[in-house]
Amino acid sequence: MRTLWTFLAQKYSRSLKRFYPYLSPIKTQLDYIIIGQGLAGSALALELSARGKKIMVIDEPNRNLSSRVAAGMVNPFASKGLIKTWMAETIFPHLHYFYASAERLLQTNFFFPALIYRPFLTIEEQNHWIATTSDPSIAYFVDATFTTSTYGNQIHDPLGGIVARWGGYLDANLYLDSVRNWLVDLESFRGKRFNISELNETEAGVSYQDIHASKVIFCTGIPTASDFGWLPVIKLKGEVLQIKLNEVPDLIYNRGVYAVASGQPMIYKAGSTYQLKNITEGITEAGRNELEIKLKQLFKLPFETVGQDWGLRPTTIDRKPVLGYWPGFENRIIFNGLGTKGVSLAPYFSGVLADWLEGKIELKKEVNIKRFKALYS
Repeated sequence: MRTLWTFLAQKYSRSLKRFYPYLSPIKTQLDYIIIGQGLAGSALALELSARGKKIMVIDEPNRNLSSRVAAGMVNPFASKGLIKTWMAETIFPHLHYFYASAERLLQTNFFFPALIYRPFLTIEEQNHWIATTSDPSIAYFVDATFTTSTYGNQIHDPLGGIVARWGGYLDANLYLDSVRNWLVDLESFRGKRFNISELNETEAGVSYQDIHASKVIFCTGIPTASDFGWLPVIKLKGEVLQIKLNEVPDLIYNRGVYAVASGQPMIYKAGSTYQLKNITEGITEAGRNELEIKLKQLFKLPFETVGQDWGLRPTTIDRKPVLGYWPGFENRIIFNGLGTKGVSLAPYFSGVLADWLEGKIELKKEVNIKRFKALYS
């Protein structure tokens, strides 16, 4: 896969696409129809195209599309506690490579590697972390450990903290727009609402309007579960703020809240809330208050709230993605449930799904939708 990505990044451009038959404008007979062009659908479109597959992506963006609302930070450590995230050794090197390759292919900069600083709150936490870094698998993700204030001119860190490597953030809007423009150039995108009543399925494949394909892959998050039938996907609401700073942070600060650049001068996205129950649509005063309180506890830098947004993330009860055949269907595939880690998980698991579709691997139980068979039954 690395060789092919390098080939695409070095050789492919919009002006030269006519020289590469498998990337030429899509005909009516395809390998896959992809429904949804969020983080999951975009990564899968890039992955399958890199493997020479003919695709069509159908998407109508929702106002509260979580892929576009999210701040886009990637962090090898969990937000609660100093714990390495699931499969970090595999996922984080892969995502850095994936987004760098996508930037070269799409000729746009939208991924920004950065160090992440997490201040200690107690001496006990400080001592625990110093002991933990003796584990090589943990130390691999740590750039530095401080036991005294190091960034005290910008944040509250009297006990020091850890600096994590392999972090950064994705300008999700720019990334998604770049992928979309690329698909449009390839005549592989339709910007319209998908109507499942027009989907016809047979043993030979699927058809939708004038398109025929082997399979259809649903990457539409919450709408998939609510509109198209049963899925073990639950709603997770998140709210973010847009804040204005008068000083550029030395790195990404993260302690219950974080702020990353938004693409606008001195405007940062600060997030995020985490709400699984009593979900209401729209921004809330409670969400704003929660984030502003946490920002004041972390930052010494003055800030001004200049905007607020919200989104619904598709997550699962075990916080792991769902991949595989939709229950009861032979040609419907699911790529869903990325939750708060969509920027991190989408690159790697798009490759896993592509390998499975090509018959190279079996899906592991921890991500296979079959693990929820008892709930479906």
